[in-house]
Amino acid sequence: MLETQRERVPGNDGGELDTALAFLNFQRVCVFKKIEGLDDQQLRRRLVASDTTLLGLVKHFADGERWWFAHHLGGDPAYADIAWTMVIPEGVSAADIVADYRSAIEQSDRYIAAAGSPDTRTELPVGEEGPKTLRWVLAHKTSEIARHLGHMDILREQIDGVTGR
Repeated sequence: MLETQRERVPGNDGGELDTALAFLNFQRVCVFKKIEGLDDQQLRRRLVASDTTLLGLVKHFADGERWWFAHHLGGDPAYADIAWTMVIPEGVSAADIVADYRSAIEQSDRYIAAAGSPDTRTELPVGEEGPKTLRWVLAHKTSEIARHLGHMDILREQIDGVTGR
């Protein structure tokens, strides 16, 4: 099957941080492409045994942005107790979840800009290993989104046949 969605891989190669941010943003843009054109019911549609849905993944991405960039990198205690659920309550609209993800990205970008260097260490430790570098957080977050985008690819194709990155 031909790809019906495609986003061009970034060509940024102007330095470590420039390249890392380009690939993180590439993954973020691909998330929005995966949900483009779908209605609330399609975004909430559960096609696997777990609670994973397209909208649930978007919520998960917003939580991950705050967990890694606001909480760990920036030291913000407001995000210490994220529930990590993909279940979206009935009263919360798809538009609200998508807007929340956009807001989380903007907040993350401010923390990344404030850090300034890939060598900057997180304010809070990551597990028992202690603080990690922004470099590590960017690589981890980018790979985490990419992994879940594979799930989104499959869910989207099952919903309406749209494929691609």
